[in-house]
Amino acid sequence: MKQLAYTLLYLLALDVYGQATFVVDNFSKDYFGQLFIADTSAIFSRGWVAIYDKKTKSEIIKIHVEELTFSLHHGKVLANVKEIPYGEQSQILYDDYNFDGMKDFAIMDGQNSCYHGPSFQIYLATTNGFKHSPEFTTLAQEYCGMFDLNPKTKTIHTMTKSGCCWHQFSTFNVVNNKPTPIKIVEEEMSPAGITWNYVAQNLIKGKMVTSTYKMLALEVAKDDVVLSFKFENKKKMQLFKSGTILYYSFTDANDKIELLYHDLFHYSILENNLTFTHHNTAYIIYDDKIIAKTPNKTCHMKAVNHTIFGTLKSLKNTKIDNLNH
Repeated sequence: MKQLAYTLLYLLALDVYGQATFVVDNFSKDYFGQLFIADTSAIFSRGWVAIYDKKTKSEIIKIHVEELTFSLHHGKVLANVKEIPYGEQSQILYDDYNFDGMKDFAIMDGQNSCYHGPSFQIYLATTNGFKHSPEFTTLAQEYCGMFDLNPKTKTIHTMTKSGCCWHQFSTFNVVNNKPTPIKIVEEEMSPAGITWNYVAQNLIKGKMVTSTYKMLALEVAKDDVVLSFKFENKKKMQLFKSGTILYYSFTDANDKIELLYHDLFHYSILENNLTFTHHNTAYIIYDDKIIAKTPNKTCHMKAVNHTIFGTLKSLKNTKIDNLNH
């Protein structure tokens, strides 16, 4: 609260003059920055961001910006604040973006990333000063805010989205001083909101290989689970309700859906089993196993005892639209 009050008072003082220049000096022993705001009362204002050499006081980089925004920390503008993906991001970021051991600059150039978010121009350090990188700059323009770094794996990570229900997550290596995609994953929620549908591209032997899979989007409440259990191979069966519809999901050890069924089920009170047919396979579900029958083969899948939750008996008195007794 004290910091907020200080910031508000400081902004009120600035409003008298309408414009301000801030010195940014918390990121390097060799460089400092300046941030000019033409209208401190506006959320977004014209201005510029500049980098200077501390010894010579010479200007190294300067970018004029139509839409700048700033935050105060005890009356100061700070560099290297990077709250990924939607939080505060400084006008000056100083880090090693190409993993060559030398720190580089990301300078805010406006609000050009997704949903009018902050965007940056990237300048890579060289033995002869800083050089603008169009390739790294693209990563700080066409996604949501500034990209993220993983120094341990030497990978770069971006995210972009459209509305609530489509996201793209990308991973890049640095090859020949340029970011190169090695993994791109798109996720989109199904119209019914039951699954996330994924399209994944992975770099394998020099080529991007595409695969698709689905995962449950629902966080199934405990009271909506009719029966669930796992198998020795870590795969999982789950019968659950969503409203008055019964769903059967069979997922692998990584929670990817191998079968999701919600057409017609038949429950036998006498046998206490649930049956349904999908393509040419008949499924018979008991409280502790599944029997799958094809025209040529019968497969028995027994549950691991300590993973069993629920019972089919609960179907006796449950209103389900896609269930026959």
